[in-house]
Amino acid sequence: MTSTVIGGSTATISPELLDTMNGTSSAASAASGTSGTSASDLQTTFLQLLVAQLKNQDPTNPMDSSQMTSQLAQIDTVSGISSLNTSLSSLSTQLAAGQNAQAALLIGSTVLAPGNSVAVASGAAPEVGVTLAQSASDVKLQITDSSGKSVGSIDLGPQSAGTIPVTWTPQDASGNALPDGNYTITASAVDGSQSVTATALVASQVEGVVQQAGGAAGLTLANGSTVALSSVSGIL
Repeated sequence: MTSTVIGGSTATISPELLDTMNGTSSAASAASGTSGTSASDLQTTFLQLLVAQLKNQDPTNPMDSSQMTSQLAQIDTVSGISSLNTSLSSLSTQLAAGQNAQAALLIGSTVLAPGNSVAVASGAAPEVGVTLAQSASDVKLQITDSSGKSVGSIDLGPQSAGTIPVTWTPQDASGNALPDGNYTITASAVDGSQSVTATALVASQVEGVVQQAGGAAGLTLANGSTVALSSVSGIL
């Protein structure tokens, strides 16, 4: 039996071990039969190679046990991460299913959601509102008609951060009723001289629930828009 010397050291590797490592022996064939990309497959292959190496090690120059321990710990870590990813994926699926079920309970309800289009019918308009990222010293809602002409504004003054529902009576600056049609509402806010992020809201009835990209629940509204469940600012 011929042994192979590693480098200039006295450590040698037997032909059986070389065959195992090169994939030419029956031991390697058995390992390749169970090899794969999963942590479990890698661990099985590693242990088979480790046993073959232990059987063929030089008694005068044994393997470094700390290296074996380190390699086993790394494989265990990979195995743990793989198991954690599987658990998180399952949990995400369950949460998405639960969210869709909760969203279905909103069908028929009126919600405040981000939007700019307001439809006036029979002299009445849906409730509107604004969401502020932080408190503001002055908040305004500007209303324009389909041609882009300003037909009114609502000055809400200073407001705290959060959602502010607003009841809008469709009238112009002189108090005259606005004709039926579609109008656009725009929110703006400042805190002193600094601009504050303000999002206009429009109330509409929930007609259905859809699954959006990534599995998140979305709501289809009577005004023709679709919004994420997480973006709903209020239920009226």
